[in-house]
Formats: sequence, structure tokens, C-alpha cells
Amino acid sequence: MAIWLITGASRGFGREVALEALRRGDSVAATARTLDALTDLVEVGGDRVLPLVLDVTDPEQVTAATSRALEHFGRIDVLFNNAGIGYFAAVEESDDAEVRRMMEINVFGLAAVTNALLPSMRAHRSGTVLNVSSVGGVRSFPAVGWYNASKFAVEGLSEALQQEVVPLGIRVVLIEPSGFATDWAGSSAAEVTPERVIADYDDTAGAQRRAFRSEVGNEPGDPTRAASAIVDIAHDDNPPLRLPLGNFAYDGLLDKLDTVRADIAPREQLSRSADRT
Repeated sequence: MAIWLITGASRGFGREVALEALRRGDSVAATARTLDALTDLVEVGGDRVLPLVLDVTDPEQVTAATSRALEHFGRIDVLFNNAGIGYFAAVEESDDAEVRRMMEINVFGLAAVTNALLPSMRAHRSGTVLNVSSVGGVRSFPAVGWYNASKFAVEGLSEALQQEVVPLGIRVVLIEPSGFATDWAGSSAAEVTPERVIADYDDTAGAQRRAFRSEVGNEPGDPTRAASAIVDIAHDDNPPLRLPLGNFAYDGLLDKLDTVRADIAPREQLSRSADRT
């Protein structure tokens, strides 16, 4: 039996993973910005669910929630850093306040919760940190440049963290989904306001923004199947660093590798010439 702490457990991947973990007999410290949003999880899991208020951008709430979870369960085996938001706008159209809010949630909030639980994981010489990234953490798309930047940051942070904690018995996994029916492109994502829209970007960022919105609820990814895969990985004794979820995510990662190779290969000699030897 594993003990989880899940951020953003009230909906999307957070809720589905919590439900799947409970079905398998695990216990869950489920967090959301309000306790009311966690009522259904408590009804399903009973005393195996500890509902906690947590806004990952609030340092006091991070300390309080993680401390309470450790006090209640004695340890956390799996941290599922799921809380996150999107923002749709061309880079030039983007509102600074919206961008900074997204970075606080997607990057700094994730890091804060991780750092709060690492001392306990180090003490137990065990634990798994599952960080929700995206296919957009490996390759970029118009209209989500700043979202891409937040997930690229999660990727870089997670790669470094893995190298630091593997000798301590702790594993780090990047969850990299493509399009799933989780409301990510619905109410979980703000977008450029009309007064900031730049007509020159209508065929690129504008078209992509409209495509995201039009697909809400009809994305090919099944959140329940994704949750099953995520819980499988959490219980894996030898998990990968990366778990792409969905055909587009898997193919997208391979395409990115091919694209980078094709881009740099013609100038290999020029690149190598910059070294002294």
C-alpha cells in the first residue's frame, strides 16, 4: 500500500489518479483550494483520504498541508504534483500578471511542495515524485509559449532533481500528456483579452487558441486510462524518467528528437569549432 499526496485533487488528472489509487487500496492526502471540492473523494475513500486545503502558491499552506499529511500518515510514498493551469496567447500578446501567476503555480508551487516533502523522503530513503509536465514541456506550439516555458522549466528541474535524489532512493518521473479531456483547455486556462489581441498572429496563435477551445471535452486522451498508467508507474520498482501519455505525446517526443537532429547536423563542424581543442 502506498501513501500519496496529490495537489489539485479536485478535478482532472488529480481526481482520477486519487480515485484509481484508492481503488487499489492506497491512501491519499488529497489537496485542493477548498475542502468542499474534495467531498466526493472522502465519500469514496473514507478514512483512507485526508482532505487538505492547499494553494501551492501560499508558503504557509504548503507547510501546513505537508506537515499535517506527514503527521497523519507517518510518511508520503508518492507525491503527485498535478496542480497547474494554462494560458493561451501569443508571446507578444501575453499579459505579464497572467504569465507570472502561471509560473507561480506550475513551477514555483511544484517546487515548494516537493521541497517540503523531500526531507521526509530522504529520511526514509524512499519515495516517488511524479511531476506533471506535458508534451508541451518538450516541444512548443503557437499560443502557449509561456505555458511551454513553464513546462520546460518543470522538465529541467525534474531532470536535475532526479540526478540528485536517485542515490538517496528517491525516484522522479515526468508525466507528459498530450490532449486529454481534463478541462485543461476549458476553465483551467485563461487567454489573451480582446484588447491585447494582435491581428498579425491570427493565423498562428489565434488559430491554435481557437482549436484548443473547440476541442474541450473531445480530446482523444482518456483521463481514467491515464490515471491507471500513472498509478502503475508509481508502483513500478524501476520507473522511467519520462512517461508520455497519448499517441500525440509519444510521437511528439520522437518527432522533437528527429527535428533537433536534423536542425543541428548540417552545421556540426561549425558547432564543434567553438572548442579550443
